[in-house]
Amino acid sequence: MSRRFLAGVLVALTATVMITSAASATAPAFRLRDGVSQPIYSYAGAIRETAWVETGQDLDRDGKTDRVAADIIRPAEPTAVGRRVPVIMDVSPYYLCCGRGNEQQTKAYAPDGTPISFPLFYDNYFVPRGYAVVLVDVGGTGRSSGCFDDVASGIAVVNWLNGHANGFSAPDGGTRMTADWTTGSVGAIGKSQDGATAVGMAVSGVDGLKTVVPIEADSNNYAQLIANGAPFDPSGGGSGFTYNDRAKTLCKPFDDDIARQAGTNGDYNTFWQSLNRADRAGNVRASVFSVQGLQDQIVPADQFAIWWDALGRAGVPRRAWLDQAGHVDPFDLQRPQWVATLHRWFDHWLLGVGNGIEDEPAVHLETTPDHWADLPQWPLPGRARTLRPAAGPLANLGSLSGRPGTGTAVVVDDPTQFREDWVGNPGGPSRSRASYTTDPLTRPQHLSGRPSVSLTVSADKPQARLGVALVDWGPAITRTTAAFRPGVKNLTTRSCWGESSAADSACYLDTAADLVSVDHKILAVGWGDLGHAGSLEHGVPLVPGQPYRMSFALNALDHVVPAGHRLGLVLAGTDGGRNCDTGGPCQFFDPAPLGDTLTYDLPGTSITLPIAASS
Repeated sequence: MSRRFLAGVLVALTATVMITSAASATAPAFRLRDGVSQPIYSYAGAIRETAWVETGQDLDRDGKTDRVAADIIRPAEPTAVGRRVPVIMDVSPYYLCCGRGNEQQTKAYAPDGTPISFPLFYDNYFVPRGYAVVLVDVGGTGRSSGCFDDVASGIAVVNWLNGHANGFSAPDGGTRMTADWTTGSVGAIGKSQDGATAVGMAVSGVDGLKTVVPIEADSNNYAQLIANGAPFDPSGGGSGFTYNDRAKTLCKPFDDDIARQAGTNGDYNTFWQSLNRADRAGNVRASVFSVQGLQDQIVPADQFAIWWDALGRAGVPRRAWLDQAGHVDPFDLQRPQWVATLHRWFDHWLLGVGNGIEDEPAVHLETTPDHWADLPQWPLPGRARTLRPAAGPLANLGSLSGRPGTGTAVVVDDPTQFREDWVGNPGGPSRSRASYTTDPLTRPQHLSGRPSVSLTVSADKPQARLGVALVDWGPAITRTTAAFRPGVKNLTTRSCWGESSAADSACYLDTAADLVSVDHKILAVGWGDLGHAGSLEHGVPLVPGQPYRMSFALNALDHVVPAGHRLGLVLAGTDGGRNCDTGGPCQFFDPAPLGDTLTYDLPGTSITLPIAASS
């Protein structure tokens, strides 16, 4: 562990230890038993309040400093004797519009505006153990003014908790509030957008942020919204659907300015560079506990991989949970283990408990559904193996091996085709994709890391999209993650995690793996705009018929391909996408047809696989 992180960690506490107030020897800030903090405070009697915190900005241009709503629940007993508690924080735009967790919980308030129901289990479980929980509405969402500047919203509240920002008892006017009840130590946690906010807060280096727990979170917004120069469908993005009624009107100039800075040509410009948080991992002063679904199609696993690598290079204390599910909270995968691990993590980084968690295996990996292994590092060490496609007797079908490639593949771009359509008829003819497979493997191959492709392609039009998929061909039972599904399902039973009140239950629907028997599994995908083959910063119109060479990484994976299975490489055009199970839009490219025909030069095309040393 880096020396600069050791200063904030207290001497190890063992057996049953009580940290007491100088004012009262009978009122501990927290109590340990079996190495973890115990539930000694009343949840029902906890203090519930809201602070409206100034961000220092006026993004909605109403002439007033924006204020974000921070809903707080904290144990009353420590405050009564002058003891202070740390904070677990989740900054989200979803608390009133959409909900959080597998039951889409939203905040609820008493008639006087006092918060009485806090989504997720953090309040129920951690408040009795001596933590405060603070749920912040991103600017322009929930009860906050301003516009969508999520990281600034979170930083403002961290600053307020440390005495460096102004907080008030009302959204406008009100009396000054101070956070004299907290130590100022904050752990930021959240899934999806909330997790991305935690990442952004971490790279700001804000004082007081001790740890972040990003779950299914992006770390490079360009790569999340633009695939190597090819923008995803803009109709499915934006923050407008989370805005409150006030922001929907006032924030149009702000959003128009953001759209202008982002551009529409897919170029990696200064705006996108400012949102590449992995590049700023060297600024992180907090520890990081990241969670990622390797089959997440909403926030693909490449977002984790680039973040994880950057943290390692920066020497940041880090830990990871990697699973084979989709866009899922670990609370719905390994609930007892997750709660226990998160408990010890926060005890260590926020209470200073010397429980040794920082020295335990760095990675907890789901190898197959509901089977897990602890690893010292990820990806696993190994070697790179390059495979090349060769044309066969049938058009757009052939072999994949270590031998030099031969022939060409001619693909007509079809934006109505989804990646699952590309592999739906593996041995049949297709104009919209080309498919190449290895011989059956004689022994298992463990792939761990990020595959990459090098492609030599020409098009008959000035613009062209490329799509690539790596496939494991063979029978298996997997989590149901195709077409953006999560790979878990709700049960009818409930389990309880913490204490409840009349308005806020600690009991949540149990979950189980949602399994399916398949004859193939798409392991990794990647896309690109051929006009950006020479530079992500400056895309150019294509010269029809001229070959271009483009290389890019696919999303990260950790998967064992069994003996007898075949590996497949699919070459295509636009990945059209489909709607989620709920009927809403998922991440996909603009379906407007480009009308181009792609010619893949197979001798100049290859895929490089990360093979673990154990294979």
